[in-house]
Amino acid sequence: MMSQQEFFELADRYLRDEMIKEERASFESFCAENPSFSAQLTQHRQFLDNLKDTQSRIDFKQQLAQSAKSYHQSHQQAKVIPMKQTKVISLWEKLKASSLVAASVAVVAVFSTLWISGYYKNIDKANTDYSALKRDMNNVKKDVNEHNAALKSINNKSTKASESSVSQYGATGFMVSNNGYVVTNYHVVSGADSIYLQNNKGESYKAQVIHSDASNDLAILLIEDANFKRGKTLPYTFKTAASDLGEDIYTIGFPRDEAVYGQGYLSSSTGYAGDTIAYQISIPVNPGNSGGPVMDTKGNVIGIISGKQRGIDGAGFAIKTKSILKALDEIPADSLQGQVKLNKKNMLSGLSRTEQIKRMQDYIYMVKVY
Repeated sequence: MMSQQEFFELADRYLRDEMIKEERASFESFCAENPSFSAQLTQHRQFLDNLKDTQSRIDFKQQLAQSAKSYHQSHQQAKVIPMKQTKVISLWEKLKASSLVAASVAVVAVFSTLWISGYYKNIDKANTDYSALKRDMNNVKKDVNEHNAALKSINNKSTKASESSVSQYGATGFMVSNNGYVVTNYHVVSGADSIYLQNNKGESYKAQVIHSDASNDLAILLIEDANFKRGKTLPYTFKTAASDLGEDIYTIGFPRDEAVYGQGYLSSSTGYAGDTIAYQISIPVNPGNSGGPVMDTKGNVIGIISGKQRGIDGAGFAIKTKSILKALDEIPADSLQGQVKLNKKNMLSGLSRTEQIKRMQDYIYMVKVY
């Protein structure tokens, strides 16, 4: 495991843009696979920004001091009648010492604020507080003897089903365009040898990652399977405006082998450790919920589940829709197989919750990673 000192040395080089392309990609991959370190990177960026702001104020005061000194010298030289040994002390000379003290106090204040607010404690806690929500399939306990006959029957029907029985990780993904484009979390598919998407009918389709955004924990998948047929227009739309605190929201995901519904409300406009690209949501989420859509009552996608805070019930986190749309815009042209067409007509607004779920479930997949 990387030490804190090693991580912050790498983080400093990353934020100063001193890494080569391969090293930068490797560091982003490490952060995506270790959400606690990703949170530390966000906090460290904010910390350095605060220091830069403080240094800018100090530089400004030094420039002001130099300007005042130059003005004072030129003003003294312009005088015709010399002063009699009278000490002329300008207002700036009186205040210069105070301003330097104030600048020093500002620096101390920044560090004190970070200490009091728990910044350094949060770094220590980050290794244990944040939990990504992909499901480790090897930890799912099954009675092999009891289900042996059923598994044998499934194997006879489909080779894909046999593959799913040995998958390493499970999570959730949902369609962004009806021609096979699906979004999930980067931490779900990072390092995958192969990926399959299973719909609510039990049909599995092979998919591949065509774009990843490790810094925002997003991955765009494309279904590449001869058996996949383009579906109807997506019934939901993607909301780009900020959602309000207290809004009723819900999600559908795969913490089990069947889709599970969860409801709650939006509890904070920022995510873990004040992350501005995410929301905090009050919905019970578990391993396997990663990649599930977060919906408002009108049938708009407002985010995608990414993780939760350990030890606190109902403290989940969802990446905001803006980051999803940004990732879609960044897909390399040579990776596209047909245009990504986002639905602009919402067909869920005004429907009951149960009817909304019925119309959505064909577009939400269990992601199986091998």
